[in-house]
Amino acid sequence: MKRVATLLFALVMMTTVNAQTLTERQKGLAACACLMAQGNLERLEPVVRQALDNGVTINEVKEAFSQLYAYTGFPRSLNALGVLNKVLENRSKNWQEGKPWIRPAEWDNTRKAYELGTKNQTQLSGSPFDYTFCPQDDYYLKAHLFGDIFAGDQLTNADREIVTVAALSGLEGVTPQLAAHKKGAVNMGNPQELVDELCAWLDKEGYTLKSKWPKGEPNTGYAQYFIGNSYLSNVGGDVHNVTFEPRCRNNWHIHHKQVQVLICVAGRGWYQEWGKEPVEMTPGTVIAIPAEVKHWHGAAKDSWFQHLTYHKDVKEGASHEWLEPVTDEIYNKLQ
Repeated sequence: MKRVATLLFALVMMTTVNAQTLTERQKGLAACACLMAQGNLERLEPVVRQALDNGVTINEVKEAFSQLYAYTGFPRSLNALGVLNKVLENRSKNWQEGKPWIRPAEWDNTRKAYELGTKNQTQLSGSPFDYTFCPQDDYYLKAHLFGDIFAGDQLTNADREIVTVAALSGLEGVTPQLAAHKKGAVNMGNPQELVDELCAWLDKEGYTLKSKWPKGEPNTGYAQYFIGNSYLSNVGGDVHNVTFEPRCRNNWHIHHKQVQVLICVAGRGWYQEWGKEPVEMTPGTVIAIPAEVKHWHGAAKDSWFQHLTYHKDVKEGASHEWLEPVTDEIYNKLQ
């Protein structure tokens, strides 16, 4: 019995050690990075304030926004630093400056910068990496990105990859780079569970929602007819913007004596009529749903989804009839 108890205790301790939870500091860095990459300055300002409230230092934010110029370009880096500067005009006494900034020695020795960059790139990639197809980029990556930039000491290499994964998660068209940096984040010292949690948290909190349309408030009035979380915003003129988190979808339903119009404005989702193949919805897709047609719509598995909706040809006695949920068996067949 003693041996069994010891084994059970060891298993519990192992589970506790392996369980990973993002800190508020890591969440702050990630949120700032994701919104900075999107160039969403309006959403970025309050998030910067929250990050500073939660223990991210001013110099860490500077370092993160500076590093990300290599992934998002100087305009977005400078704009984000401008937001930080604006936030600091009304500085809270609780915000920390952080470690004093010191000019890295590698900036004065190109060979040392190149050697450091080669070492960092090898660790991140998991093996030596040489981009012989384009020697210019190979040098820039080694000497500048993983050398000059990584030489700063405000963020650890593990922090830098959290920042990079978060930024790439907010961009379109960078799937190969995001996949590479998810692996790189682990190679740089982050547990795999933490990286998975980071990506799920960014999705859940809506930071990866690439849209200028308002997310709105939780759609509590209709929550019983949805699987997953949705949000509702009245944008005027009897038009509503509905936001679906990844995998969220509404039940099968019918609009009696009225036509519903859907206009996808962000993300990727699905529309399906009873007995027919599903239709993918991407920004610009417009679907007019005839009255009396049983159907459902919702987000793709890996994307937020927003559509505008309104009704036309509304006749007297118009109503909505909510039916059964869209099962996982049906939903999981979608590609």
